Amino acid sequence: MAILTCCVLALAASVLGVGDAHADRRVALVIGNGAYRNAPQLPNPPNDAQDVAAALKRTGFETILGIDVDKAGMDELQIRFARAAQQADGHAMQMNGINYLAPVDAKLTDEADLRRMERLDDIVADLQRAKNLRILILDSCRDNPLAEELKRSIGGTRGLSIQRGLAKIDNPEGMIISYSTQPGRTARDGDGRNSPYTAAFLKNIEQPAEIGTVFRHISAEVYGATGQSQLPELSLSLIGEYYLRGNAGAIANAGAPMPAPMAPPVPPPIDPCAAAEAHWRSADSIGNAAAYQDHLARFANCAFSGLARARLAALQQPPPNPPAPPPPPVVASGFIFPDSDRRYLTREEVQRLSLEQRRIARNEIYARKGRRFRDAQLAAYFARFSWYQPYSYEVALGALEQANVRLIQSMEH
Repeated sequence: MAILTCCVLALAASVLGVGDAHADRRVALVIGNGAYRNAPQLPNPPNDAQDVAAALKRTGFETILGIDVDKAGMDELQIRFARAAQQADGHAMQMNGINYLAPVDAKLTDEADLRRMERLDDIVADLQRAKNLRILILDSCRDNPLAEELKRSIGGTRGLSIQRGLAKIDNPEGMIISYSTQPGRTARDGDGRNSPYTAAFLKNIEQPAEIGTVFRHISAEVYGATGQSQLPELSLSLIGEYYLRGNAGAIANAGAPMPAPMAPPVPPPIDPCAAAEAHWRSADSIGNAAAYQDHLARFANCAFSGLARARLAALQQPPPNPPAPPPPPVVASGFIFPDSDRRYLTREEVQRLSLEQRRIARNEIYARKGRRFRDAQLAAYFARFSWYQPYSYEVALGALEQANVRLIQSMEH
C-alpha cells in the first residue's frame, strides 16, 4: 500500500458548487480551519474563508460559513450542504491516492486515525447532485505536520512512501476543477491576509466574465504574483457557457446541443477609391505635372481628382509678371526717415533700403542729436544740411531711437 504525503495549506481545499444557474439557486459552504489542536496553527484560513464567503454573498450565493470546525462540525456542515457548492479551507492530505481534509481536532498517530479526516471524494459525490455547474477548487498544499507525524509512526518497514501535494481528481462531466498549484506540489501560504490563490480568487470571482475565463485569469495572476513558482492547474469538463455575474442570458445548459456553424461572411466589394487619399498625399508632395497626371489616371473619379486637375492647370499657366520694385524712399532735407526720433521703424521699410542707405539712416539718428563723425565720408555727407549742428562725439539717445538704431544695424549685413 502506498501513502502519498499530506500537505498543509493556508486555503486547504475550496469547493464551490452551483445549482440550477437559470433558477439562480446558488449555495456555497465555506470552511476555514486554522486553529489546529495537534499541529501548528495557520493564520490565513479563517481570513480566506471570511473573505471568500463575503465575495460569494455579493455574487448571489447563500453561504454557510464555518470557522475552525472539528470533525463533528464538518460532518454537520457537509450534511447541510450537498447540492450546490462547497469551499473548504485548512490542512489537507492524500493517502493511497485518496485526498483528505483535516478538521481542527484531527490527530494522526497511525492509519486508523484517517477516519478522523474528511474524504474529498465524499464532497465530490455531493457536488454530483447539482443539476448544472459544479466547481471544485483545491488550494491545499502547505507542509503538513500531521502527515509528518503519520510518516514517523509508520516508519520505513512497510514499504510505504510519503509524497507531497494532493492527488489529481478524475474530472466528472459538468465540473470545473481548479488546483491552486500543480497536483503533487505545494502552494504558498502568502505573507498578507490571504494566500496568493485566494487573493487572486477574490479579485476575479465577481467579474462579469464567463466562468472559464475567470479561472484562467486567477491562474495567471497567481503565477505572476509568486514569481512564476506556483502555477495553478485548471480542468474543465463543460458544454456551454456559465456566468456567476452578468450575461445571464448567455448561460447555456450543460448538455445543450452546439449551435450550427455559421456560413462564412461575404467579403465586402472592393472600393476603387480606397487608396486614393494615400496616393494623393504622395502626388501632392511631389508637386509636378507628371505626379498629378498619374493620380488622375489611377483615380479619375475619386475625391481628390478635382484638386489634381486644379494643380495641373496651375502648373500649365505661364508665370505672372514679377511685381514692380518699391519706389526708393523720399529724402526730405537729407533725412531718409525724418521721424525716426518719434516712431518705431518697421523691418519692411528698412528692407527696401540699400545697404548704404541703411548705414546713412542709422547715422542720421545720431546726426540729428549733434554728433561729430570721425568718418570723413559721413561728416561730409551730413555737412550739406542746415539742420546738422555737430557739437560732441558722444550724444545721448532716447529708448525709441536706440531701438531704431538696433533694428537698422541688425539688417546691415
